[in-house]
Amino acid sequence: MREAVVRNVTRHQAGLLLHNKFVVVLGDSIQRSVYKDLVLLLQRDTHLTLSQLKSKGELSFERDCLVEGGRLGPMTNGIEYREVRQYRTDHHLVRFYFITRVFSRYMESILADFKHELKPDVVIVNSCLWDVSRYSRKWVSEYKENLHKFFTQLKAILPKESLVMWNMTMPLGKNIVGGFLIPEIEDMGPMLRFDVIEANFYGAMLANAYGLDVLDLHFMFRFSLQHRMKDGVHWNAIVHRQITCLLLAHAAQAWGVELPSHTATDQNKISVLNYTQTTYQSDYRPSCYQTDSGYNGGPIWPQGQQYDGYGPDFYEDGIAALSQFDVGYFSFGNVEQNNTAHSGGNYSTLPSSSVKPVSAAPSCSANNLVMKQKHTKRHYNPYARQKPNRPCKY
Repeated sequence: MREAVVRNVTRHQAGLLLHNKFVVVLGDSIQRSVYKDLVLLLQRDTHLTLSQLKSKGELSFERDCLVEGGRLGPMTNGIEYREVRQYRTDHHLVRFYFITRVFSRYMESILADFKHELKPDVVIVNSCLWDVSRYSRKWVSEYKENLHKFFTQLKAILPKESLVMWNMTMPLGKNIVGGFLIPEIEDMGPMLRFDVIEANFYGAMLANAYGLDVLDLHFMFRFSLQHRMKDGVHWNAIVHRQITCLLLAHAAQAWGVELPSHTATDQNKISVLNYTQTTYQSDYRPSCYQTDSGYNGGPIWPQGQQYDGYGPDFYEDGIAALSQFDVGYFSFGNVEQNNTAHSGGNYSTLPSSSVKPVSAAPSCSANNLVMKQKHTKRHYNPYARQKPNRPCKY
């Protein structure tokens, strides 16, 4: 059996690739680890620790901030658990929403944020395991209907230039031990791995039909089961770094950016990204090649008490629906008030006339495990929509 081989992406490459980009991650605890590994990679070339992988709802992780839910609210393993995190520097904005259902009243509130606030440039989303286990044993028709609703509204709200990546759920083990698997549904545990395969099929087909990009992580890591945790659900830091590299490589391909294949001997003196003109690319060039320093010298957030979210301590699911989690309840206009110690920055913009469209990148053998809708995505500065006439400050 052969493990997945993924090209490594360095901190410098990730920093330039996501320069002035707003990235949103939606999903469960595995997607939270995707968010954490991305935040960590934007700061240094190290892997997540076991305690960082297991922790949930902490007040701060690697200089990000907890915006809603988590330790600011009830710490449960119920379907009403909320956690919203955000990492912000002068040139990076990454946000995470914990969801337990692909479409719900809570998801409508998140989509309302996208509609009325800053629109994300990259959306990384997955919702499957909770959908097929915690709401109904006859989940197929309801899950497909919710997928249709979610994809329809997401496509209507986001601009065409936004890159949406649907992550297929990772392979499950036969014996599952997890907080979401409450005693009432323990008998479903051995069959969930097969339900996930079926749900992955529906999600991938519908996402592709709606013109979204699909990453088949289930297929990609089917021979990497030795990296799966003992609970049968979660994965170690090695796999999560591979997932991050795969996501970034896919974004680079969608934007027509070629990641260098050589190993950097002195990353401070070489070009981080290779924007060599190809027959598939336009003449787009980055506005500058300087590396970001918004997080260098910033305050070091104290790591709070670690919370083991995979134990049997929080099996109850009796928390009532909270009225504040209604449509549009989020407003990130005053995020800085919740994060006064964090150094927020002004997002520089480029004149819209200085950016030209980039055609869809060609398929390559390195990405042959990615089912990708071939549609053109224009590479642009995300914040130019807010103030298109603002001069460049690079």
